[in-house]
Amino acid sequence: MSIQKLVRKDFELLDQQDPLASFRELFHLPIDTVYLDGNSLGVMPLAAIDRMNDVLKREWAEDLIRSWNDNHWFEAPLRIGDKIAQLIGADDGEVIATDSVSINLFKLMVAALNMQKGTGRKVILSEAGNFPTDLYMMEGLKSMLGDQVELVIVDRDHIEESINEDVAVVLLTDVHYKTGHLLNKKSLTERAHKKGALVIWDLCHSAGALPVDLNGISADMAVGCGYKYLNGGPGAPAFLFVAKRHQAKLQQPLSGWWGHARPFAFVDEYEAGPGISSMLCSTQGVLGLSCLEVSIDLFLKADMQAVRNKSVQMCDLFIRLLDEKCSDYNFEVISPLDSTERGSQVSFAHEQGYPIVQAMIDQKVIGDFRAPNVMRFGFTPLYLKYVDVWQAVIVLEEIMQNGTWDQEKFKRVSAVT
Repeated sequence: MSIQKLVRKDFELLDQQDPLASFRELFHLPIDTVYLDGNSLGVMPLAAIDRMNDVLKREWAEDLIRSWNDNHWFEAPLRIGDKIAQLIGADDGEVIATDSVSINLFKLMVAALNMQKGTGRKVILSEAGNFPTDLYMMEGLKSMLGDQVELVIVDRDHIEESINEDVAVVLLTDVHYKTGHLLNKKSLTERAHKKGALVIWDLCHSAGALPVDLNGISADMAVGCGYKYLNGGPGAPAFLFVAKRHQAKLQQPLSGWWGHARPFAFVDEYEAGPGISSMLCSTQGVLGLSCLEVSIDLFLKADMQAVRNKSVQMCDLFIRLLDEKCSDYNFEVISPLDSTERGSQVSFAHEQGYPIVQAMIDQKVIGDFRAPNVMRFGFTPLYLKYVDVWQAVIVLEEIMQNGTWDQEKFKRVSAVT
């Protein structure tokens, strides 16, 4: 697009040319709403309604416990995991849909530390400002293991140099939840392997938003979220990945009955299940898995490179248009301007960020806020239109021009921001 000032017709033209346009009608979107918060909770696929009705009214209500066999509930974590694998560059048998990100992080950190026994390594390295649950789970593990583990938290600019021979496990988030900064997974994984460390990648803000190739970078382990870009529903099951080359050495701490090699033998002694199945713990949530599978099936019909291309263009246009329309209002772009270093979100810092976001939501443009001053906007190419980008900035411009954000009702902080 030329350097001339952007007008609405520019965005409408892009929508007419969009190869992903047909996907929008597969999702439920509230009328007259611009939804820029899919990086926190994805919208509902329309097919989820029929699927949930079938699960509730037939599989649960009529077939009852027979559904574990007859309707293949038992195999769901592995089946859905194999589908997710296609989106993140993994092979069958390397991904399983289960539990939450926090629980999966705990399992993988312990499993990775167990694999490093005898090496003298005890450092878990992560990035300062990483998503809180990553750091909190590290702290919880430290409180259990004491001086058997050491936590090292460094700024982004010092991650690579801090990966040394003392590091057992590197835990990093692919796309930073606040800034949208995209790390170079390949170079950091190579550095870790060169120094003898294992890497756990957190894909919560990248899976479903951009192409991921875990086996292409020889990744060790990873976790990801089912309810953000993957649209699996609020609190949807998470997933985890373990490369096949490591699975024979897997020893995770939550040795629940669902991860047993023969869960229905009901023996007293634990025997880990084969391969990735050993990462299961307890009875799986069938309702959540069913919703998640609907969305994953939808994603498998999309070209992830086309998704990425649209994401980059939308984010670039959003930044450019905001500069054109709102340059007088002290918004600071904290997301990388270089799209190769940015995920599928754009974040701004502003001292009045919270009430501004609330005023936008009041005008049906939904983003979110992250303390202390970050306004965060996620771009989800399968169901967003380019004209949504235009509408979002126009609403923001009007709010700033009219000062409508400066009302007490927008300054009252809710429990969820």
